[in-house]
Formats: sequence, C-alpha cells, structure tokens
Amino acid sequence: MNSPATHLQARASAIPSLTRLIEADADLLSAQLQQLRARAFPPTAEKQLRKFMAGEAAKLIGISDAYLRLLASEGNIPEAEKNGAGRRLYSLEQIHEIRRYLSANKKGYSPLRTANEPLQVVAVTNFKGGSGKTTTAAHLAQYFALRGYRTLAVDLDPQASLSALVGLQPEFDLGHNETMYGAIRYDEQQRPLSDIIRKTYFSGLDIVPGNLELQEFEHDTPRILGEKARSRERMFFTRIASALASVEQNYDVVVLDCPPSLGYLTLSALCAARSVVVTIHPQMLDVASMSQFLHMTASLFDVVEKAGGNAEYDFFRYAVTRYEPSDGPQGQIVGLLKSLFGDRVLTNAMVKSAAVSDAGITKQTLYEVGRENFTRATYDRAIESLDGVNGEIERLVKQAWGRTT
Repeated sequence: MNSPATHLQARASAIPSLTRLIEADADLLSAQLQQLRARAFPPTAEKQLRKFMAGEAAKLIGISDAYLRLLASEGNIPEAEKNGAGRRLYSLEQIHEIRRYLSANKKGYSPLRTANEPLQVVAVTNFKGGSGKTTTAAHLAQYFALRGYRTLAVDLDPQASLSALVGLQPEFDLGHNETMYGAIRYDEQQRPLSDIIRKTYFSGLDIVPGNLELQEFEHDTPRILGEKARSRERMFFTRIASALASVEQNYDVVVLDCPPSLGYLTLSALCAARSVVVTIHPQMLDVASMSQFLHMTASLFDVVEKAGGNAEYDFFRYAVTRYEPSDGPQGQIVGLLKSLFGDRVLTNAMVKSAAVSDAGITKQTLYEVGRENFTRATYDRAIESLDGVNGEIERLVKQAWGRTT
C-alpha cells in the first residue's frame, strides 16, 4: 500500500506547477484571441469609424440640418457620400472640416482652447473593478473628439481595455517602451511622449496605449524613493504631468484611464489631473469599497501634497454608472450619495444598457455603432444617458476655462 507521501509525489508529478499551468492557459488564450482578431480585422484591414447621417452631423456641429443642406448646395463644404437610399453621409473628418469652415467666418463653432486656457486633464478612476471606469473613459474621450476637441486618451491600466477598444491588441501590437511607461521611466531609456502617441481611426482622438509594461513603474519607484539625493524631476508624482506638458500644445483635453489600484501610477495620474471623475456602481458593496478608496487616497495625498505634489482641482465629481432606474435599492443608494455629496455627484447617470454591452462584444463603443443596429428605444435611451453624463463634464471643462457657454 502506498504511503501518503508517495501518493502526494505521484500527484505532484501528474499536475504541472501553477506557474506552468497559468502560463499555458495565457498562451492558449492569446493564440485564440489572435485568431479571432485576424478573422474580425484581417492584417490588411484597420478599424474604421462609421459615417454619420446628415442629421447626426448637423447636431454634432451645432447647426440645423437645413443649414447643412444650404452649405452643401453652395459648395462651401466637403461633398457628402450618399448611401443606397440617397441619404447623405459625412465622415468625422468632414464634420471637423465643416466646423473649421464655419469658425473661420463666425465665432462659436470651434471648441478649441485658447492660449490662456490650460490643457484640461481629466482622470477617470476607481480602484474596484466593474465600476464602468474604462467604459466611461472611452466614451468621454470619444465624446470630446466628436465635438471637435483635440483629444488624447491615455491608457494607464495594465489590463489595457481602453487600448483594445481602439483596435489595439497590446500583447501583439505594442513593442518594448511603447506605453506611458516609456515616457515616465527613470533611466536612460526614457523617450519623448510624442514618439509614443498613436493616431486612431477616430479623427481628432489620439491614444497613449497601455499594456503590462506599466507595472514596471510600480517596481521602479520604491527604489528611486530610497535614493538619498533626488531632484523634483525624479519624484514619481511629477512624471505624468511632465510628460503631458511636453505635448500640451497639441491637445485641448486629455482623458486618463487610471489603473484599478491606488499605486504610484494612479497617484502620479491624480497629480497630473486638473479634474477627477470617480465612477460608482450603485451597489452597497461598491459604495463601501469606494469609502475605503477615498480614505486611502486622502491619506496618501496628504503625504504627496506635503512633498510638493498637486492637489488642486478644477472639479471633482462622482459619476453613477451601470444604473438601473427601476431598481429600488439602487435608487436609494443614488439618493444617499446625492444627499451626502450634493452637486459633486453628476446630475446625470450612465444607465445600464444592452446597447453598450452589445457594442462592447465587438470592441466598440456606442458612439461607433449606428442606431440601425438596435431597437430605437434602446439606442436612444443609452445615447441620451451617455450624452447627459459627458455633456455635464464638458460644461464643467468650459466653466474651468472661464467660458460662459
């Protein structure tokens, strides 16, 4: 009869180590994802943004459909493509061109910031997964781009979901030093952020992609903090702000998708931001988790502020996400949050919608998918919710710039 020790040895020899098991699963999943991606986006293909109906284009520009038709008949704007039904379709780049034409003749059509209006950096954060952080950041960045702002999205999350939404597969499309880490690292391999930024298929929206390499910043920083003599330039909380300052003349708005943890990278992002949006899923466990997040953030920021870090913001807001209006307990939690925090909770909430979930299956946002792909009521409800949240943040940005409209 075998002894227990012999039995355990036999079992250990039959089962691979946890490291090998996880590594094999990771390789298997990566290969499958690459195959799925190759079928959806062949090597010669690039992700493209849909064209916009004339009514959508006019709404984005801020004019009537009739005035858009007049501009087209006068030959002053790019000629629209027509679909099989004879309806006019405009690309986002054409929409930007129409804005530029109108703003050359009349103020109010161009949203671009002036020289005395600082770059607006909005950090979207929460250290609990499932709060809709990346979905919020992606839709916010696209919202600003759709309305003509020169927008930069920065993926600081090592999981890189924001990068995936713009058609990048981090483990295949990014090489060494091609994330924000390349611009904020402490050694001689540091490179300009301008060399890392990538254009996207979304006209007016650029991205600094992310991948697991970002974790290196968490490993490097404790070593630097241990140095007896270090300049302010080598302080971790100045790194992202310095990198963004090098490209600020090219953008109006930067949206930071922060990691779902409160590490050095998140703190550096919060010090670089002029505004913060904390996403909240209105469930009691999530709210309790957010309470801990706020306690920890305040404690760490106290230390950072004393060391010279930035803790001044144009605005700090809570955004309710994945909200189900018909859910009584969720309604009670939202009511509680608004009674506690007042106008620091955005008036509009991002509702939970099958339209957003369905778009995400194909790595798209709702702004990329046409209304014809959903039932009208579902699509309209979701878009109204998204535009409500993002429009509210846009108004806060304009107020920070001192604009009255």
